[in-house]
Amino acid sequence: MTSDPRKQHLLGTPLTGFAAFCAERKWPVYRARQVYQWVFEHGVADFDAMTNLAKTDRAKLSERWIILTGREARRQESKDGTSKLLLEWPDGAASECVLIPDETRRTACISSQAGCPVGCTFCASGIDGLQRQLTAGEIVEQAVQIRALCGDPVENRRPGEDPRLSNVVLMGIGEPLANYDNVLQAIHTINADWGMNIGARKITLSTVGLPRQIRRLAEEDLQINLAISLHAPTDVLRRKLIPWAERVSVDELVSAVNFYFEKTGREVTLEYLLLGGVNDGPRHAADLANLCRRMRCNVNLIRYNPVAGLGFERPSSAAAHHFVEQLRARSVNVHVRKSRGIDIDAACGQLRRARPDSGPTGPVDKPLQPGSNKAAPDGVTD
Repeated sequence: MTSDPRKQHLLGTPLTGFAAFCAERKWPVYRARQVYQWVFEHGVADFDAMTNLAKTDRAKLSERWIILTGREARRQESKDGTSKLLLEWPDGAASECVLIPDETRRTACISSQAGCPVGCTFCASGIDGLQRQLTAGEIVEQAVQIRALCGDPVENRRPGEDPRLSNVVLMGIGEPLANYDNVLQAIHTINADWGMNIGARKITLSTVGLPRQIRRLAEEDLQINLAISLHAPTDVLRRKLIPWAERVSVDELVSAVNFYFEKTGREVTLEYLLLGGVNDGPRHAADLANLCRRMRCNVNLIRYNPVAGLGFERPSSAAAHHFVEQLRARSVNVHVRKSRGIDIDAACGQLRRARPDSGPTGPVDKPLQPGSNKAAPDGVTD
């Protein structure tokens, strides 16, 4: 989606599609890769800066193509080094993406939808519901825009630090498997040697758990990481926290995860958000351990990151430590994920599509109300 309907979004076009455009103009066969090298390797977003192309060719490219379509509506920097961008697309839709630096690794956390239809009761992303799907180009563009934040001058780098973007996680706003085709195309571009050239094992897709789409993803011959936003070990509790769980049982998820492992050989990560007094007791730990025995998985625990007005509490570090001990005593491979960017609402569950001023997505200081998106996942786009 671009501001000029005559122009195509280059970041949403596979190399083969752009090569066909070049062939129609009888340009050299290497021209398509040459342009993509400028864009994806050198981070150039202006055709006029591609100095080894003829001026007339640059003009023709500018007439038909656009590289970046999003406007940076706001940038925030956390005291822990995390950066968050709010990108506004030409139609007024907006989404947030995050740069998470961690020692030698730099991760882009990107969104798959403008808003979220799932409506998890503890999450800010679904408060205003779903506005629309993001295109493949808009998904890729978030990673490209985040990568542009990684280029620290040499003198500012710590020993051994690599300023390049190393990892991409689809853990931002939205349910990736509810925007299946666009997400898959974006992953191919992020992974391709002609694209961002980020290894498949450094790409993670996080889903609330749509069994049919998980099985379809297993057949795609991709070696990406799959994470399931579980958050509760039983159907009764999960359905209180995640509206879409009303139509997807834990047993169905286990079956889909096992199918994914059989097809890909890749263990799945279970994401478990610890909500103080809700899902962090001894019984929950025992139930989660029993669930883990039924599939090849590891567990990522995340202490709840506060969202004003939603009524949940962040458990103490002692409570979280005790939960970890109980899982490890039952031989569960468990890790605690650090929360990053809490002070700028960039941590897990805090991202929103709100704009810094009033508009189609509403003002930032709009009173928060839990989402009411209880539509069944059967109707998702795939």
